[in-house]
Amino acid sequence: MDIRRISDFVWEIPRQGGMLVPGRIFASDALMESVLRDRATDQVANVAHLPGIVDSSLAMPDIHWGYGFPIGGVAATTVDDGVVSPGGVGFDICCGVRLIASRFTEADFNARRDDIMSQLDRRIPRGIGKGAIAPGALVPEVLHTGAAAALEGGYGWDGDLDRCEERGTSQGADRSAISEKAITRGKRQLGSLGAGNHFLEVQVVEEVLDDAAARAFGLASGMVVVMIHCGSRGLGHQTCTDQLQVMGDAMHRYGIEVPDRQLACVPVRSPEGEEYLGAMAAAANFGWANRHILAHEARAAFAAAFELSPEATGMDLVFDVAHNLAKIESHQVNGREMSLCVHRKGATRAFGPGHPDLPPDLQSSGQPVFVPGSMGTASWVLKGQKDNPAFGSAAHGAGRLMSRKKAKGRASGQEVRRQLEEAGISVRPGSVKLLSEEAPYAYKDVDEVADVCDRANLAAKVARLRPLGVVKG
Repeated sequence: MDIRRISDFVWEIPRQGGMLVPGRIFASDALMESVLRDRATDQVANVAHLPGIVDSSLAMPDIHWGYGFPIGGVAATTVDDGVVSPGGVGFDICCGVRLIASRFTEADFNARRDDIMSQLDRRIPRGIGKGAIAPGALVPEVLHTGAAAALEGGYGWDGDLDRCEERGTSQGADRSAISEKAITRGKRQLGSLGAGNHFLEVQVVEEVLDDAAARAFGLASGMVVVMIHCGSRGLGHQTCTDQLQVMGDAMHRYGIEVPDRQLACVPVRSPEGEEYLGAMAAAANFGWANRHILAHEARAAFAAAFELSPEATGMDLVFDVAHNLAKIESHQVNGREMSLCVHRKGATRAFGPGHPDLPPDLQSSGQPVFVPGSMGTASWVLKGQKDNPAFGSAAHGAGRLMSRKKAKGRASGQEVRRQLEEAGISVRPGSVKLLSEEAPYAYKDVDEVADVCDRANLAAKVARLRPLGVVKG
């Protein structure tokens, strides 16, 4: 495949074959080497075949192979004559990251380390299958109003919704589009972390690079924070599975052909397209509520460990942002304002200063953007930039460098745990055996990913976070 470098951090796949637009990948030399080995460039080119796609098929610096779309893929299609594709969202609908500040320092954490980690270990359900904090009876209302339903149910604080993308509620949710099988799975998992790369991590703000933005976000050097990464669990996975079946059957009726069956799609303005968007929004609401409830329990864990009230912990929400969604948004394309269906699959929304969708207290700074690393490595807080070249999107993490099977073959879970503990990182795994799948060596260099985001104007660096303790599935 012909791939050309067009700037220091942008690579282009020119239009060829049935591609309707070029492909563009944001990467450094080092990151591009892993992209070429992964052949995720093939998926970038495949996405460029989607009817109604505009500008380019885009890939963030953490790009790697995914289902249909690459993980780290971004594509915008016209609402009037374009398509929506579940492969551009993924199975874990509304997977995302929530960051919570605190009044504690690293010294405070170290003084109560075992108590804090034991409280989190006991309170945070995780792993494959069952486990929940909230009752299943809350699920129907959660599907309708997301984190707002969780707040009404007694979880979280009143100000939390102000610091959530979409205020924690995806509009247009259609509960009737969620199957009974999906609902049954969700009722057993509302308020749970899951497995795989999902985590709850206690971190310290190691370095602040943008004082003004950090103050706006509520962050300060030396502050202990909690980062939560999870999504819509089995309910979201089942919803995507159900909708893919609908898409596969309908696509041929609309005369749509794509180079990969995993890119099954239908017109945005079709009965099937509207059903998918309604089902996706309902599943997304489960994801917003899931992180909201986990944050409530994390506050309770710290409060118990320090023998304080939850309010006295100062654990205010910095922000909550998703990285697996398709959303109807307005963007400029060739100087013209257009209504677009923006697919972000393993890519975070990153709106810049002055964007009308940001809360008033973040208008001057831009939206917080989170780029988590892997256990044992740093994570980054960035801020959205004006004139973002990717429909207001940025990377969502370090991005996998090797498969789970290959990672397990390199070291045992026990060995990975020992290395992390020796580095001063307390680990509370749901499964020690599976720790090796998520070892630091299985991921790309998160500092490099954050640097490319900054230099390519996707999102600017604000603060670097260092892990102190991690709860894993």
